[in-house]
Amino acid sequence: MTAENTSTIRLDDVSLSLGGREILSGLNLEIPAGKVTAVMGPSGAGKTTVMRLITGQLKPDAGSVWLGETRVDALKPKELNGLRRNIGVLLQNGALFTDLTAFDNVALPLREHSGLPEALIRRIVLLKLQTVGLRGAADLFPRELSGGMNRRIAMARAMALDPDLMLYDEPFAGLDPISLGVSLRLIRQVNHALGTTSVVITHDVGEVAKLADQVCIIADRKLVASGAPDELQRSSHPLVRQFVDGLPDGPVPFHYPAPDLETELLSRKVRAQ
Repeated sequence: MTAENTSTIRLDDVSLSLGGREILSGLNLEIPAGKVTAVMGPSGAGKTTVMRLITGQLKPDAGSVWLGETRVDALKPKELNGLRRNIGVLLQNGALFTDLTAFDNVALPLREHSGLPEALIRRIVLLKLQTVGLRGAADLFPRELSGGMNRRIAMARAMALDPDLMLYDEPFAGLDPISLGVSLRLIRQVNHALGTTSVVITHDVGEVAKLADQVCIIADRKLVASGAPDELQRSSHPLVRQFVDGLPDGPVPFHYPAPDLETELLSRKVRAQ
C-alpha cells in the first residue's frame, strides 16, 4: 500500500455511548493523508473520543473505523499492537516517566520495539531531541524542565519510531505564547519533513489558521462542518459561528440541562451529602 493509503483516516457512520450517554451518533469523518487536520468542537463533544477510536482504545457500538485499508475496530489485540507502533501520540500532559531522564524517555519506545543496538538508539534519540530543540537537556529529569519543555520531550518520544500518523491531544493547553509558537512550528515542521498525517485536538481557534490544512468541527454527536480554516471563517452555520466567534449562547447552550431554577429553589428536597 502507498503511504497515502496507509495513513488516511475514515470513520463511517460511527455511534458510541459511554456510561449511558451517547457521545457520537452516525459520525462520518475523513482525515486526509499527509496533512495537518484540526479536530475542534465544544467541550464534551467527543473530540478525544475520536482519537481513542483511531488508536483502538475504544470500539464503536455501530459503524467502522479505518486507517488506510485496515479496519481498526476489527483488529485482534496482537494486530492492534502492531498498528499502534506506527502511531505517535502526544497527550495533553506529556505523560513522561518521571524517574527517567529526557534521553531515556525518548529512547524507551526504541528499546521496547525496534531491536536496534544501543549505539544507534543513542544517535536517533539525540536527533529527535535536536529536532525539538532540547538535545542539551538530554540528561535532565522531567521535574527539572518546564511544562512546555516536557511537552516537547514527549513530542520527541512520540516521533521516535518515525510513525506515519501523529495524534496531538490539546497540545497548546496551558502554554505561554513563546512555547505555543514553538509547538505550532514543530507540528508543521514535523508534518512537512516526515510526510506524516497529523491530527490535532484543540480549542485554540485563533491558532488553527496558522497550523491546519483542514478543520473538522464536531458537535451534537456528529460532524457539523469541515474545510480549510478560511472556509470555516466564512461559514454562516450557526454552530460554526458560535464556536469560531466564542459566543456564550447559541446552538450550544451555556447552561447544562437542569430543572426550572425557581422550582428547584423552592423544593424542600435536600441533596445527599
